[in-house]
Amino acid sequence: MPTPTLDFERPRLRAEQQMRRSKLRKARLARIALHGLAMLSIGSVLTALIALRTAIHIWHLPA
Repeated sequence: MPTPTLDFERPRLRAEQQMRRSKLRKARLARIALHGLAMLSIGSVLTALIALRTAIHIWHLPA
């Protein structure tokens, strides 16, 4: 037989669900930020390699 709680549990459960959602959202945003940072660093490394290759080619040009 269920105990009458007069819906006292409902606000607490709703608050716990919101807390779980916010933790998941924060984790997802952190993951997206790390992926973005990785892409930016890969892009800067590729840019540096292209600049180095261009400098080597210019250095070896006959004067």
